[in-house]
Amino acid sequence: MSFPQRPAGEIVFQTPWFEILATPAPAGGPPFYVLHSSDFVVLVVLNQRGELLLVRQYRPGAGSLTLELPAGHVEAGETPEQTARKELLEETGYEVDAFELLAVMSPSNARFTNRMWCYFAANARPAPHAEAQREAGIELVCYGDGVRALTAEKTFASAGNWAALLAALRAGKLSL
Repeated sequence: MSFPQRPAGEIVFQTPWFEILATPAPAGGPPFYVLHSSDFVVLVVLNQRGELLLVRQYRPGAGSLTLELPAGHVEAGETPEQTARKELLEETGYEVDAFELLAVMSPSNARFTNRMWCYFAANARPAPHAEAQREAGIELVCYGDGVRALTAEKTFASAGNWAALLAALRAGKLSL
């Protein structure tokens, strides 16, 4: 994975996916702990019928199936837009001509060093031979009930997904 620049601090725990850093407290005292991880993308994509492309998958942190926008971590050597294209294909089997960057946000300024890149695309279409490239364990959901209904879905609970929808609403790409 491609991590953003690491802030000053001591690595106290490390995995292939993230590091926990003990960073000096500004006024002295015990260190402040931050999670250092790679940037990621969240995709707001409409198919040619105007339906949102969503995915349903098991999330260990939630202990259940969730309904989400397609997303994924930026790998070393990739740009966020390249990651967006790759994740859209792997998770949904769809492709688009162009992505529009909606926003770059922090998942949590208090604890995380990475950034969330939110992209929008319309007129997505199934890619040739997409089924052979789709990621196992992820179900495609073409959601046509609108943003208001989606935000009422109990399994659509990711704050990052809500933020990406808000960015799309603000940009006039979606309506309630």
